Amino acid sequence: MARLIYSAAVSLDGYLAGPGGDMSWLAEFAGAPNPAAERLLADVGALLVGRRTHDGDDPNRGTDAEGAFGGQYDGPAVVLTHRPPPTAPPGLTFATDLTSAVDAARAAAGERSVTILGADVASQCLAAGLLDEVFVLVVPVLLGDGTRLFPGRPGAAPVRLESIADDTPHWYRVVR
Repeated sequence: MARLIYSAAVSLDGYLAGPGGDMSWLAEFAGAPNPAAERLLADVGALLVGRRTHDGDDPNRGTDAEGAFGGQYDGPAVVLTHRPPPTAPPGLTFATDLTSAVDAARAAAGERSVTILGADVASQCLAAGLLDEVFVLVVPVLLGDGTRLFPGRPGAAPVRLESIADDTPHWYRVVR
């Protein structure tokens, strides 16, 4: 079964987007070679994306690097939303509940992994016990406000993560 991996670039103070979903801060840091990100991308079979992320700000909009993974990803994506459009563009599936979205993404990924894009979807997967791994690229900037890597979880139990042994300092397995 395809692993669910939450993948995000995050500021040192824990934000993946600035106020209003602004992603422009990331553009100056994009494009640097990163072997861990390249390994992740090579294993992605499908994306599971939140609607705000799907509709949101792309720091590479209007360039050859527009899209997931700096425009390098070309494959199926499932968008979790309460407002699906009447028709979906090719390669995109819209799902209105977490279970059907995860099932569709896993089916599309086959033996490869599903990469989650979007803090809310990742939090939902974590709460449902579906999230397998977290991969974070820490960017040397302090944003001070915006969308947190994981939104608050008041009253939730702590979630233990264990480092996945390789050359990547911020790739973790969710301990169950």
